[in-house]
Amino acid sequence: MTSAPAIGFEYRPSHWLPRLLWSLAMLVLLAIASCGLPTWLKLILAVLAVALVFHAVRRHRASPVMAAGWSGEGGWSLHLADRSDAPARLASFRVLGACILLRLRTAALGEQVLLLAPDNSDADTRRRLRMRLATVQAGQAAARI
Repeated sequence: MTSAPAIGFEYRPSHWLPRLLWSLAMLVLLAIASCGLPTWLKLILAVLAVALVFHAVRRHRASPVMAAGWSGEGGWSLHLADRSDAPARLASFRVLGACILLRLRTAALGEQVLLLAPDNSDADTRRRLRMRLATVQAGQAAARI
């Protein structure tokens, strides 16, 4: 059996996630404003919601990952903004419609989350990743049996 071909792609943070998070924050603020809590508690909750979204968006945009690659043998490599490479392993993944969410762990950086969406990756790369991830998932399911 031949090994799977390597998959490599450049990475830049998606513009969709911050928009989605701020839209959800607006709904949360509307819910807070319309609930029956005391005004002082509403203000605290509203500030907390905005601060959490601001932190999440800032963390998402500050990703040091510039490119990622998945070798035919199954090892991941991350190319970082400082032009260094870091080996990584796939901690988990989710396929959400046209988007793929990858959680990669590195010794140097800890956990890195990459969101591949239609605005930051091409359809062919996402298709190839989905196919290969399905193979990994099938292998894990077979190993549990």
